[in-house]
Amino acid sequence: MKQYRYETFTSIIEAQISQGIYQPGHKLPSVRALMKKFSVSTGTVQQGYEYLMIRGLVESIHKSGYYVSSSPQHQLIISPVKKKPVVRDAVFKHKLSLITSSGRTQNTLTGFNVAAPGDLLIPQKLILRTMQQVIREQGAGLLRYYPSTGSAALKNSICKQAAHYNANLLADELIITDGALQALYIALMSTCLAGDTVAVESPCVFSVLQVINTLRLKVVEIPVDFSTGFDIDYLKKVCAGTKIKAIIITPNFHNPTGILLTDDQKKQLLSVAQLHEIALIENDVYGDLNFNGNRPSNIKSFDDSGLVMTYSSYAKTLAAGIRLGWLSAGKFFRQAEQVKFSTGSTVSPVYQETVNKLLNSTSYDRHIRTLKTQLSRNAYHTVNILATSFPKGTQMIMPAGGYNLWVKLPDYVSITEFYLHCEQVGVKFTPGETFSFSADYKRFFRIVFADQYSAKRIEALKLAGGASDKDLSV
Repeated sequence: MKQYRYETFTSIIEAQISQGIYQPGHKLPSVRALMKKFSVSTGTVQQGYEYLMIRGLVESIHKSGYYVSSSPQHQLIISPVKKKPVVRDAVFKHKLSLITSSGRTQNTLTGFNVAAPGDLLIPQKLILRTMQQVIREQGAGLLRYYPSTGSAALKNSICKQAAHYNANLLADELIITDGALQALYIALMSTCLAGDTVAVESPCVFSVLQVINTLRLKVVEIPVDFSTGFDIDYLKKVCAGTKIKAIIITPNFHNPTGILLTDDQKKQLLSVAQLHEIALIENDVYGDLNFNGNRPSNIKSFDDSGLVMTYSSYAKTLAAGIRLGWLSAGKFFRQAEQVKFSTGSTVSPVYQETVNKLLNSTSYDRHIRTLKTQLSRNAYHTVNILATSFPKGTQMIMPAGGYNLWVKLPDYVSITEFYLHCEQVGVKFTPGETFSFSADYKRFFRIVFADQYSAKRIEALKLAGGASDKDLSV
């Protein structure tokens, strides 16, 4: 995949800001000037400036132009103090109502808590039209049993799609699953027994923690540094003194922080797994949703040992109701195949053939490009609203992709009062304490910006942070 055209000038402007050539508040070159200098279109220049705004480097002033941000658009959260590694039973202490939310939030609430494309970002006409074509073309063939591991044609299409970003996927190692969680369940069942210890990111999305809890595994939480990502040195210390059977990680746009690991970090992680013969279970559900540059590689791309098990799902890119995922099981394929068969489930043939048809057209790539553009705009709008409407001292991490924003409230704000206020104005976030088996993230919450930002949603988000500091103080 080629780089975006706007990168021809955004990298230069970014470097000039970093070097102090452009100072805070300084006016930047006009759209017309950049069009002429770099021989690009108006749209390309605007996309480039939008990217720089998302990065918090540039501000737009109506009818005046673009300026270097006079102050940071967001504050980077200070990394938590590292603690001595603790192997603990994976037992939730949270109320289920905090952890889960069935479907979209109630009609009386504006939800920023469901990590799936909102109704206005789902390509409804495309999906339904393709589904109708599949039914018309294949008819009664869709009523027969499909292989437990999934359609061979679909697996080949997934591998072909993954080849665009050099993923090392083999159709013979793929299992089609009923979404991402089933893929994780199969991966853990293929590599671990009850009582075994797994390493997970901290914070970690609560659905992953629930699977670990259900399988009665022990867990070591590895801190995610909020500037550099997953703490590999911490992991090395854990592996040196504890028998770890599996590592679960989201290297591309981690949920909830949105952090992207570098290729070097991915290779280091793989080296640790190979040194200790540990299964490395890689969640790549957000990999297609990068805001800038090329689609990032996954760890599987660098693996020649078979220890990496990568999984993903089209529920995150097409629609939540498309419960179709996949698992590339590597050297654990035979065990994974048996686990999948024992579940007795086969993904709907209609879904399998619909996704297969989409992957073999230009429609899926076009949809992904549109979705990424909208999500990057949403990220920028969300950060700006929080920076101007939430209590002074609110901190956040600017995500590099995906659709999750990790936020920390200042110490003087009462968490109880904040959530009561959000409930009163009809807004729903996901509490930070649900992202760990410990109590490390009580002052945090996650915002999902995966829906179209209507005037109603923007106003709701402003209202959530609009109480005075005095109203929310401890």
